[in-house]
Amino acid sequence: MKRLIAVLSVLGLFASVLCAAATKGPEPLRVAQGEEIRLADYLVPGKTVIFDFTSKYCPPCRAYDEPLHLLHTRRDDLVVVKVDINRPGVQRIDWQSPVAQQFGLRSIPQFKVYGPDGKLLAEDRISQELRDAAARKLVDGWIATLK
Repeated sequence: MKRLIAVLSVLGLFASVLCAAATKGPEPLRVAQGEEIRLADYLVPGKTVIFDFTSKYCPPCRAYDEPLHLLHTRRDDLVVVKVDINRPGVQRIDWQSPVAQQFGLRSIPQFKVYGPDGKLLAEDRISQELRDAAARKLVDGWIATLK
């Protein structure tokens, strides 16, 4: 009986992990709301995932809203996850939010792109010393194919 209970417990845990696996929904997922996150929790197996670090108070970020929505809805191989850096109640770009601090954000929009295997393909690295927008170039190339 104890073995049966142990086996059922393990199976229940395994089933909950499978159910928790990220999937592609009809709309881009909006996560974080300023809090720290684990990007790995939002990777979708077999899909390329674009993480868009964004704020509704950022005009260049808003300019990406529609093109990223189109990528998400028209390309079965791509998933867009919008990482909102603003905490509730903050009415400006929230550079002091936990997620902005976690990823060292100094400029947005900023992107990280993970391949279907879950490995990082490209990321924007922007600091006072370095500006490397490799992920943005990749995303802009995909957006250009929609036109």
